[in-house]
Amino acid sequence: MLPSQSYVNISFFQPHAFLMIGIPGLEAVHGWISIPFSSMYTVALTGNCLILLAVRRTPSLHQPMYYFLSMLALTDVGLTLSTLPTTLAVLWFNHWLIGFNACLVQMFFLHSFSVVESSVPLAMSFDRFVAISNPLHYAAVLTDNVIISIGLAIVAHATLCLFPVPFLLKRLNFCPNKILLSHSFCFHPDVMRRACADITINILYWLCMALSTGGIDSLLIVLSYILLLHTVLGLASPRECIRAFNTCVSHILAVFVFFIPGITLSMIHRFGGHLPPIVHALVAYTYLVVPPVLNPIIYSVKSKPIREAMIRMLKRKDQG
Repeated sequence: MLPSQSYVNISFFQPHAFLMIGIPGLEAVHGWISIPFSSMYTVALTGNCLILLAVRRTPSLHQPMYYFLSMLALTDVGLTLSTLPTTLAVLWFNHWLIGFNACLVQMFFLHSFSVVESSVPLAMSFDRFVAISNPLHYAAVLTDNVIISIGLAIVAHATLCLFPVPFLLKRLNFCPNKILLSHSFCFHPDVMRRACADITINILYWLCMALSTGGIDSLLIVLSYILLLHTVLGLASPRECIRAFNTCVSHILAVFVFFIPGITLSMIHRFGGHLPPIVHALVAYTYLVVPPVLNPIIYSVKSKPIREAMIRMLKRKDQG
């Protein structure tokens, strides 16, 4: 009975915790590496919170374009807070452990915000298309109720897509000697490959989810901008063309900042097994940390109303 009982106990294994890693091969200088990471997290949180406050407190910014920008800023705050605790814990305090269930929770929120970050630019491209192609009906099409419905649909879509993922992982048998993750956060493809069981269902579901979110979103964004370009080129005056295109520049830059690292990370996890671990880590950090940092900078530089509202917010704070 004892051998049989012992076999039953070890036939299914889930680790109490995973070991996280910061930058592979650079563990000795994690203290120095934490300085740029802390700076980027500070810029991301400060910049996006300033955008949210500027839009909320400036009546002239109560327009669909800036409501969608607020959604993007709020998503960037959520995405930043999803990775900040564990990343800084590893870099500052060499705290490498994360509980199994805590890992699943972090993974759910991290990927949920990533899906939202993919869908919000699609809504913003639709906003620009309506504004330029049909300006007379812009306010009638994108009413407050429509914008709220779009926002709720984006959140519901992300939640429903990610909800099965933790449960699909919970059913897997993990390897006792494979508990070291490749990042300082729980990334689904990374966690999934620590299992000793058949992960075909997990791979297929993840592939379908990726295609139905980021894949479709990116295709629809490209399509909307093709139609938008056709509309812009049909405008009578070259000055009108330039002005219309300038309203889209910041959005196009934000799309590139998010989707290029995301596609690169997906390709590396799928086909880049031969690459050094540091490449995987750097691309993952670029995908998750850089967009929330750059988005406020892009929109404050390219959007004069946002820039002026943020400056007023800062001056008001100094005077207070």
